[in-house]
Amino acid sequence: MCEGSSSGQDPNPNNWPEAQGVVLKSLVLLGGALLVKRLTKSTTRRDHSRLVAHSLAGQKCTREQAARDPENYFNLRWICCPAAEMVDGSKVLYCEQAFWRTPHKPFRQRLNMVKPCAKEMKCDVEVSTYAIRDAEEYKNFCDRPRGQRPHPEEVIADISEHLTTIPLKRCERGKRCLYEGSTPGDGFSNTLVPNGVTYTTSELAVLKNNEIHAWDRGYDDHGNQVWGVKQGPYEFRPATVSSFDDMHLHLNVLPQPLDK
Repeated sequence: MCEGSSSGQDPNPNNWPEAQGVVLKSLVLLGGALLVKRLTKSTTRRDHSRLVAHSLAGQKCTREQAARDPENYFNLRWICCPAAEMVDGSKVLYCEQAFWRTPHKPFRQRLNMVKPCAKEMKCDVEVSTYAIRDAEEYKNFCDRPRGQRPHPEEVIADISEHLTTIPLKRCERGKRCLYEGSTPGDGFSNTLVPNGVTYTTSELAVLKNNEIHAWDRGYDDHGNQVWGVKQGPYEFRPATVSSFDDMHLHLNVLPQPLDK
C-alpha cells in the first residue's frame, strides 16, 4: 500500500482549495474561449443559402402595400415550398403567385434554385428561376398533401427554360435587408416575356421575419419600361390570420366549379 509521500510528510490539506480554484478557473476560461470561437465562426455561403431558401418559403401577401397604394399595387399571394434537392445540395423551391382572393388561379409558376455562389464570385447566394415543363401539373403544389405532389425526381426532370439568375449579397450594416441583389447587366430575355418586352430585370431583397421584396420589370428595344410596376418592389410579408379570413370570406361567395 502506498501511504503518504516519499518524503514521509502528508501534503498540506490547506492547499487543496487553492488548487481546486485554479483548476476551476482554467476550465471556465477554456469553456469561454471555445464558446467565443464558436459564436464568431464565420458563416459559410452554404449557411447563407439555407437561410435564403428558408426565407423564400412560406405564404406571403402584399395586403398592407395594396391598402396603402391601391392604384399601383394589387394584393398578391406568394407561396413557395421545398420541391427537390440537387446532387450538389442546391435547394429547389416551387413558387407561385396569384391574386390573394383567387389562390387557385396562379398567374405565375416557377421553380427557384437556391445555391451558394462559387468562390470566385462576389456574392453569397444565387437564386435562379426556371420555367416548368408542364406547369398545369404543378398548380397549387404547396397546398396539396405531399403524397399528391410530383416526386422530387419528377420535379428535377421538369426543370425547363432558364429565366433569370439573381446573385445576392449580404446587406451592409444599417440596412433593413439581410440580402439583396439584381439581375446583372441588361437582364434576361426568354420566351415567357410579355408581348413588346425585349428583356426583363429583377431585383430581390430578403428582409427580417421572412419578408421578401421583389421587383420585376420589362423593357422594349429602346430601353423604355413597358411592363411591371414602376413605383417600387412588391413587398411580400408573411400572411396573417386576418389575411386568411379575408381570403376565405371571398372564396365562400365564389361560384363553385362543376364536377367533371
